[in-house]
Amino acid sequence: MNYRELDRRSGQLAGYLAQAGVGAEVPVAICLRRSVDQIAAILAVMRAGGAFVPLDPNWPLARIQKLLDDAKAPVLVAEPDIAEQIRGDRCFVVRLDRDAATIARCELIAPAARKRGDLAYIIYTSGSTGEPKGVEITDGNLLNLVEWHQREFHVGSTDRASYLSGLGFDAAVWEVWPYLCAGATVVIPPETVRSSSDLLQRWLVEQKITIAFVPSSLAEPMIVAPWPVKPALRYLLTGAETLHRAPVPGLGFTLVNNYGPTECTVVATSSVVAPQTPGIPPIGRPISNVRVHILGGDGRPVAAEETGEIYIGGTAVGRGYRNRPELTAERFLPDDLSPVEGGRLYRTGDLGRRAPDGQILFCGRADDQVKIRGHRIEPDEIAHALDRHPRVRSSAVVARAPHGGPEELIAYVVPVATDEPSAEELRLHLTNLLPDYMIPNRFVRVDALPVTANGKLDKQLLPQASAHNSLRSAGYQGARNRAEQILTAIFAEVLGGKQIGIHDSFFLSGGHSLLGTQIVLRARDAFGVDVTLRHLFEAQTVAKLAARIEQLITEKVTAMSEEEAERQLAV
Repeated sequence: MNYRELDRRSGQLAGYLAQAGVGAEVPVAICLRRSVDQIAAILAVMRAGGAFVPLDPNWPLARIQKLLDDAKAPVLVAEPDIAEQIRGDRCFVVRLDRDAATIARCELIAPAARKRGDLAYIIYTSGSTGEPKGVEITDGNLLNLVEWHQREFHVGSTDRASYLSGLGFDAAVWEVWPYLCAGATVVIPPETVRSSSDLLQRWLVEQKITIAFVPSSLAEPMIVAPWPVKPALRYLLTGAETLHRAPVPGLGFTLVNNYGPTECTVVATSSVVAPQTPGIPPIGRPISNVRVHILGGDGRPVAAEETGEIYIGGTAVGRGYRNRPELTAERFLPDDLSPVEGGRLYRTGDLGRRAPDGQILFCGRADDQVKIRGHRIEPDEIAHALDRHPRVRSSAVVARAPHGGPEELIAYVVPVATDEPSAEELRLHLTNLLPDYMIPNRFVRVDALPVTANGKLDKQLLPQASAHNSLRSAGYQGARNRAEQILTAIFAEVLGGKQIGIHDSFFLSGGHSLLGTQIVLRARDAFGVDVTLRHLFEAQTVAKLAARIEQLITEKVTAMSEEEAERQLAV
């Protein structure tokens, strides 16, 4: 779709929204999948003067409804399947398919006169009390990000940028606005590409993408792998979680590591990562109009190269939390270190230190909040949801890195009396309440949660997950043939040694798309056929995936000539 058509579409929808009462700072929830319609809806809300509230259609309906109520959004633009399930008394629901004719009759309205202090969007992050927090970001906050990005990466109308993130992840804002404002092209990849580093690499080359944001876990394999041809890519931007390695020389593009909490408009610091940089790459220096302080427990700056808590000030700092004045006052503090009167600092809860060259090194979290697959998560929100299960007396959730691998969520559960729930039962319970990235990988049974002398959870005394203390599986069945034996071993290894039955769901056993990529690559090597993520998504179990692989092998053999078959037998 060209810009003229996008302008017409968003302008007519803006007129429709204005008729529904959308005006200055009115929040409009958008629950659409990544598409031109989604982008047009965001533009329409801003054009009408409102603030968009991104909600991911893949979230459970209960979470979507809770956030709608919290944001007090009077209008929802949603996918048909979501729209049908939202009660009409919650808000005015717009379905782009059903309402298309009415929208098309609306006149294009002139863009509303917006001020830097106006509310641009509200985006939700995990909350420690079991309640998500809505972060309010203004036009001025967003404009600072856009202007810095365009200058820093020399964005022009000929650029082609990728849009990978889900709408509920704040990186989506960064992947769209700087390019639309420059007249550049935003390219949306297919779902199968988003979670596979090798497929994504191929797609970036084929689509001639010049600037891309790729989360660190996906970017790491791409920056050490050979590229088939010199890509059009100029900048590969990464972030969302800790980057553990530097790129190999000769990739033909620049790797840029970025850091920033949602409360500070996506990016607060940024750094080019030179090839073969030793150790953990830095998160860089503050972007334009942003200040970063590393403070000790007394609120004073720590000495050079000492570790302290990261505080962020300047234009990137958002308004605060929606309808949470006490929490806003706790995290958004007066900036006594700035000469600018009335400035504020956001207390990140992250630890950092300055390297001798002035760049900032990330040193982990000061509190319990963790990042899993790029998403900030409060483990207590997950425990709060677990405790709602009728057979759970109490629970705790922590992030640990078993066997030196990436951090994963582990739930510790105290069952009610002897009525122990299965791991699958708890996963299914949580999938109705939380996004998939908040579902623990393992569930461990404990008789009681260990506490310190002052009554707080003693994480050090929580046992390591093992086959002996993990909650039982429901209806385990072992492999019946060679293909199932191979796949069972692959599933178990990727899932950290967990016992996997042939009918156990990969995703309900703690798997996700990034781990699925490992399953696919190992299955390709083991069986010599082109297994894809789609095959895994459709099959989900060892039994079904083994049957699909056997079918692929049969198709491959049938398509061979006699000479090819003889050569394969001779190998």
